[in-house]
This record gives sequence, structure tokens and C-alpha cells, in this order.
Amino acid sequence: MKIGIVGAGEMAGAMATTLQPLNGAECYAIASRDIKRAKAFADKYGFEKAYGSYSDMLSDPYIELVYIATPHSHHYEHIKMALNHGKNVLCEKAFCANAKQAEEVLLMAEEKGLYLSEAMWTRYMPMRHKINKVLDSGIIGKATSLSANLGYPLIGKSRLIRPELAGGALLDLGVYVLNFASMVFGDEIDNIAANCVKLDTGVDAQENIMLTYRDGRMASLYVTMLAQTDRRGLINGTLGYIEIENINNYELVRVFNNERKIVAEYTAPTQITGYEYEVISAMNAIRVGNFESAEMPHAQILRMMQLMDSIRGAWGIEYPFEKDNTIRITAEDNKNQEDTVGKGSIEKKSQGSVVKKLSETTDKSVKDNTGSENTKDKKSEENIKEDV
Repeated sequence: MKIGIVGAGEMAGAMATTLQPLNGAECYAIASRDIKRAKAFADKYGFEKAYGSYSDMLSDPYIELVYIATPHSHHYEHIKMALNHGKNVLCEKAFCANAKQAEEVLLMAEEKGLYLSEAMWTRYMPMRHKINKVLDSGIIGKATSLSANLGYPLIGKSRLIRPELAGGALLDLGVYVLNFASMVFGDEIDNIAANCVKLDTGVDAQENIMLTYRDGRMASLYVTMLAQTDRRGLINGTLGYIEIENINNYELVRVFNNERKIVAEYTAPTQITGYEYEVISAMNAIRVGNFESAEMPHAQILRMMQLMDSIRGAWGIEYPFEKDNTIRITAEDNKNQEDTVGKGSIEKKSQGSVVKKLSETTDKSVKDNTGSENTKDKKSEENIKEDV
């Protein structure tokens, strides 16, 4: 299958490395706003064609699948562009900047009969299914709680500290721990308690999120872009617990009994990069005419965006393009932002917190710790983003 990549930054390079040895995938086209950069990328990774315009590449009739690797502030724009050119799309996480954008492009893909999914790679990995099988076996009894953390020192990355680029830890790192909790415990959330520390640019630098489920289980989640963390996941049960090494790319799963002795151990299979599974899933779905993946269906994509909208909204974090009710910053304003690196400051940190009670209606209320309410519609907010 001929694959084209939009954006020639770090994530595009990782995907190109994945595609080179992948059976059934062809490194066909790369597009950057800088033709020299596109040609250099094509030469490095063996792509047949290089384009200095995204629309020019998307007009190529031979491309069967497009991978979007631009900053997530521009995912909405680029997904729409690809769909309007009749292309199937695999888009990096976070899928869009908010649920309103996500809902629009998901409906658009369904109406056009085109494949569209989010490249949330941990959803597609074989170890994800292994973890669920271990849980279902009852080896740790009834699971009662889980915890997960993910952190990298990332404030040197310009796109992550700039609100106009939909920056912040939540959309870039929080999306992983929220997906981890969702894969293990599902989505029947009754209560959310969350707090964050902000950079002086106004984006969230690190946060704690506590989810309480309707059946009484709890998930404790922490992410930061200020420091490195051990990236561990822990699932606690009445008969033992499961320890996951690296929830961002599962490496090892250990099962312990109540005496804290290892009773089972599972190592991840050899992989190219870990991104191959999402590509294989996309190619398989496209070949049989499906417009969504089994691992990350459209409803789940939208659910995650709605969850992050609610948390971010309660913290008072709104991107400039949302305040102005515009779709995106212009390409000129964001020129060369495919992977630009800058510096951030944490000198003027501020805190935000939220305690949220989720109802089964579309009208949600979010309470901060002062007791004030901020009512938000389930499908509210709008805009765009990318990956670590």
C-alpha cells in the first residue's frame, strides 16, 4: 500500500523507519512546506516522491493512506484536507485539539466512506491484549485500582509550551495515561478530580488526575513535561497486582501475588518501532472497506477528546483559536513548526484544579475547588495538535 506522510519532523522520521521493512507498506511520498527538507527526507528514508506542498502530495492519485505527523494544532486542518482529496487517514495523537473538531472530521470520514483513525500506538500493541487477558484470567482477583505515570523533560520543545499550538502536558502526555486507564477499566467514569501546574505561557506543565468509576474502582494518573518518570503502570487486585514496565510502549508485564512474589512474567514481542501495529491495522481495515479501526474506533476517539476537553476547560485552559472562534492559526504563523524547538519558563507557575461529577446526560457540570460551576456541552470546544 502506497503511503504518504504529511510533515517531515521527528514523528514522520519514526514512521518512515517503521515503514521501510514493513511488509505490504511502501514509502511512497513525503510532503513538507520546505521542498528541500522534503527531498532530504525522501533521500534519507527511500521515498519515491517529495512534495513542497501538502495539497500537492494529497493530489497524487496513487497514495492510498496518509499519515499526518504535523503539530496537533493543525491536525483538524490537515485531516480535512486529506479527506477532501479522497485519502484514507491515520493521524497522530492527540487526534485534534478538541472534541468539536474531532466530531466534525469523524463524521466527514464516515460520509465519504474513508478510513480515519488516531495513531494512539499503545491501543494497537499485542501487549495491550496480553494485559487484558491476564486481568480476565482472575489471577489477581478483582481489580480495584490502577496507577500510571508518564513524564519527559519537554519544555525545550516550542510546540509544547505555546498555547497557539495547543501545547501542554494533557494533550501530549495525559492522553496516554487516560487511554491506559480506559483500556484497563473502561469508560464508565463517575467522578474526576484533577489539578495542574501551569507554565507562564498558560499551558499545563504537569498534572494529577483521579478517576472514580461507577463500580468503585479508581485510577490515579500523573504526567509531567518537566522531568523524566519511570513510566510504570500498576493494577491492584484482591489476590495480587500487575506491574507494567513503560505504559508508553509496553516492555514487560509482571504478575505478583499477595506475598509480593512474581507468579508470571510476559515480555513484549520484538518490534520494528512499535508503530507498525497501527499501520497494519489501518491497511487491513482499508482492504476490507472499514472506515475505523477495531482497536481505536471513532466513538473511543471522540470519548477521549471529550474527556480532555472537560478537564482542560475546568482548569481554564483555552487555546487562542478557541477564544477567537477560529479554526487554526495560519500556516504562515506556524511556518517551519513541524518540529521546531524552543525554550520554556516555569518561573510563573499557577495551579488549577477540578472535581467533576459525570452524569449520563449530554449536559455536564464542572466544579473547581472554589465551588463555582462551569457548565459545558458534551461536544463543545474547537481546534488542532501533534506528538512527542
